[in-house]
Amino acid sequence: MPAARTPMRQVREILRMKHEAGLPVREIVRRTGIPRRTVRELLERCAARGLGWPIAPEVSEAELEGLMFKEAGARVGGRRRHEPDWRLVHKELKRKHVTLQILWDEYIDQHPEGYRYSRFCEIYREWEAKLSLSMRQTYLGGEKLFVDYAGDTVAVIIDRHTGETRAAHIFVAVIGASSLTYAEATWTEGLADWLGAHTRAFSFIGGSPKLVVPDNPKVAVIKACFYEPMVNRTYEDMLSHYGTAALPARPRKPKDKAKVEAAVRIVERFLLGRLRNRFFYSLAELNVAIQGELIRLNDVFKIRRLGVTRRALFEEVDRPHLTPLPIEDYVYAEWRIRRANLDYHVDIDGSYYSVPFAHARDQIEARVTARTVELFVKGQRVAAHARLGTCGRHTTVPEHMPSSHCRHAGWTPSRIQAEAEAIGPSTALFCRMVLEHKHHPEQGFRACLGVVRLRKSYGAERLEAACDRALELGARTYASVKSILDHRLDQRPKPKAAADGTVINHPNIRGRRYYQ
Repeated sequence: MPAARTPMRQVREILRMKHEAGLPVREIVRRTGIPRRTVRELLERCAARGLGWPIAPEVSEAELEGLMFKEAGARVGGRRRHEPDWRLVHKELKRKHVTLQILWDEYIDQHPEGYRYSRFCEIYREWEAKLSLSMRQTYLGGEKLFVDYAGDTVAVIIDRHTGETRAAHIFVAVIGASSLTYAEATWTEGLADWLGAHTRAFSFIGGSPKLVVPDNPKVAVIKACFYEPMVNRTYEDMLSHYGTAALPARPRKPKDKAKVEAAVRIVERFLLGRLRNRFFYSLAELNVAIQGELIRLNDVFKIRRLGVTRRALFEEVDRPHLTPLPIEDYVYAEWRIRRANLDYHVDIDGSYYSVPFAHARDQIEARVTARTVELFVKGQRVAAHARLGTCGRHTTVPEHMPSSHCRHAGWTPSRIQAEAEAIGPSTALFCRMVLEHKHHPEQGFRACLGVVRLRKSYGAERLEAACDRALELGARTYASVKSILDHRLDQRPKPKAAADGTVINHPNIRGRRYYQ
């Protein structure tokens, strides 16, 4: 660290005590607290410059400092000191492990007559203070990617005849050190679009950074906290796939993501401002236009004060430090919390997937993709299935079934049958037919249990009549029995047989009585 320069007000006081009061150096040191060596150097420097006492009051501190240190940065031996390229110094400081001391050592090796270290640091700080506010933070190469959605949207015409439009949201990502900017349009700011925009941003920069800095939207942060924010499980899973992690900005601390705030303004003015008079008829058409403007922003226009393009700075500073992309792209998956029923199946969007019978009634974490369903218990995967496209279907792995036909918690086919027989013969026959109708009897446990439990709400007599009516109609589902009870069809008299006494009995023929 360079030594702090003595304030000029103290220099005035030293000169006053020396020339006006006639105090020795030892007494001046005791009264001011300034080291002896510094006091002597100041007095010698003033004497060399012809500065005595009194100093005119109209001489400002800046003018006095200029008189005392006028050779700093001016001329040495008739030649002006070599001025460093401060833009290059600023760019080099973005590299890991690079300090001002290292850069000054390299500078002084090439220019021995150049600035001393303290003056070198001082001039650089003055130069840096003139940069825009978004450049004052120091970002290491490949360290952080800042992401956010722009506040403004773009209208996309979805119906050419009526002129109906839909708002497209603009996702913005900017890498910290080089300010390389990525943007794209999505229909929503939901989880699927949020993750998809991230994966395409990683592909755009050709790697993944050490950290991703989002704001605190619900798709990224489940619970915002100043100290320990709770990151969305699916979002965390996606970032882990790319070898990075989330560092959410602190709530109500916009300076934590000042880089992307500035990038959003640039995107809104540079991109959307240029596209304001164009009409777009699809999201793909809008994204093509955005990518064209991004090329101009990143590859053509230079960053003010640095004199280089974002792309050139990215290739030099950021790209060497990015983590390579994985071989396979991330597959969007949702995490859901479910509980396995007594038939050891888990309900996912109306379809049922088996887990080992020992986990019946356990809490299950389901990882659901477009093609697969993975089931976890306490972080350990216990089952994996191909996702079913039709609701109401079951997929059961034979290894998940116990040898005693799913004996668990006392519920067995025999117990269910006994409960049904206690209600009546029609209920017992209905439950037996439901169990026989399924490929695995366990798949009918849930329906039979639901039917038996209807006795609590409607009574055994009505339930027996409803099951009798369901058998007559050929129905074999819990919903059918529940519908009969809800519409009080069990209390209506049975229809008479046909005149010739024939009765058509076929599972695919229900008759008009079923719809009454």
